[in-house]
Amino acid sequence: QVELVESGGRSVQAGNSLRLSCAASGRISSYTMGWFRQAPGKERDFVAAIHSSGARTNYADSVKGRFTVSRDNAKNTVYLQMNSLKPEDTAVYYCAARGGLLLKVRETEYDYWGQGTQVTVSS
Repeated sequence: QVELVESGGRSVQAGNSLRLSCAASGRISSYTMGWFRQAPGKERDFVAAIHSSGARTNYADSVKGRFTVSRDNAKNTVYLQMNSLKPEDTAVYYCAARGGLLLKVRETEYDYWGQGTQVTVSS
């Protein structure tokens, strides 16, 4: 069992940066970790995923080149660095964990979820 708590979300202007953190209650070194987001009135979408070792990552096309996912297994924490933010990045951002090694993009493939943190980007 892993409990996840996201933090770092806030309101910013377009073009700025934010770093989200996801702190786990237990060891996450064997878990693939993912970030998803849900905008108002929309489904929850994949943003990024990182292999348990940190050696491989995967990104949604909409954030490639702007967002970077990383992890510190010693601290049981995963990060999402978001640069060049756009109004369309406005959403609740969720951290998720899955026990497999593959970098899955569907939310149904993830076993544990945080409560989310709100990111609002104004133009």
